[in-house]
Amino acid sequence: MPKMHGEAESAAISTAEEGFAAKPALAGEMGELEESPAGYMELLETFQKLKEENRRRSVALGSAAHQLKTPLAIISGYIDLLLTKKPGKLNERQQQILKESQINCSRLRQYVEDFLSYSALETGMHVLNPLMGNLNECLSELHSYWLPSFQKKGVALYLPSQKQLPLFPFDYDKVQHVVSNLLENALKFTPSGGTVWLTAETYMWERRSRRDVVTGNERRKQADASPNAVRVTVADTGIGIAPEYHQEIFDDFVKLPQEGDPVGGTGLGLAIARRLVLAHNGKIWVESETGRGSTFSFLLPLKTM
Repeated sequence: MPKMHGEAESAAISTAEEGFAAKPALAGEMGELEESPAGYMELLETFQKLKEENRRRSVALGSAAHQLKTPLAIISGYIDLLLTKKPGKLNERQQQILKESQINCSRLRQYVEDFLSYSALETGMHVLNPLMGNLNECLSELHSYWLPSFQKKGVALYLPSQKQLPLFPFDYDKVQHVVSNLLENALKFTPSGGTVWLTAETYMWERRSRRDVVTGNERRKQADASPNAVRVTVADTGIGIAPEYHQEIFDDFVKLPQEGDPVGGTGLGLAIARRLVLAHNGKIWVESETGRGSTFSFLLPLKTM
C-alpha cells in the first residue's frame, strides 16, 4: 500500500532543490554558485533542518490532540448522561446550559480530529487502503449521515440519481473524509433556504506533460477515449469565494476573511482534503465567485498509478 506523502514529499524536495539551484541562475549568479558549492550545501542543509522542525511540530500537535481525546470523551459522556435526567431532574436553564456544552464539545472534538488527521498526513503515518468499491454507495451513505444537519439549518441537500459508476480501487474512509469536509464547508457557508448538490460522474482526465506533442489525429482519438476517472462534485448556493483565494484555501490553517464567522474552524479541512485526494493520485479544485456559490470538485483515477 502506498504511503500518504511518499511521492508528493519526494517531489516537493526535488522541486525545492531545483529551485535553490535555479534561482541564482535567474539572477545571473550561476558562476558564484559553481565556485561556491559549500554555499549550496549550506542552503540545502538549512532547508532539511526546517523540514525536520516542521515534522517535529506536526508530531507535537498530533500528540497534544491525542491527549485531549480521552478527557473530552469523558466530559461529553457526562453531559450526555445528565441530559438523560437519570442522575436527577433538570430545570430548563440547566438543560439549556448542558445542550450548549454538548454542542461545544462536538466542535472541540472536530478540531481534535482535524489536528490528528493533519499530523498523521504531515508525518507520513496515514496509509491508504485502496480496495475495489462502489462510489455511489459511499456517497449515499454520506448523504444519509449529513441530511439531518442540513435539514436542521434549512438547507436542501440533494444527491441526484447516480449513473452506474464502474467499480474501482479507492480508500472508502478517506474519500468519505474528503467529501465530509466539503459538505461541512457547504453547510457552514450556505444560508438557510439554500441548496447543496452532491454528484459523481465518470470523467475523461487528460494528463499530458508539457513535452507531449498532440497531432490532430491524436486529438480525435483522445476525444473518443473512455473515461479514466470519476469526478465528485459538491456545489452550493452559498456566499462564494473570490477568485484570488481559489488556490490559497487549500493551504494549511487558511481561513478566509468572513464577516462574523460564528462557526469558526481550524482552517485545515480543505488542506486535509487536498492531501487525501493527492494521495489517490487525484486532483481537487474550486470554481466560485463571491455571492454566487461554490463548486468543489475532485478527480479519482479509475486505475491505480
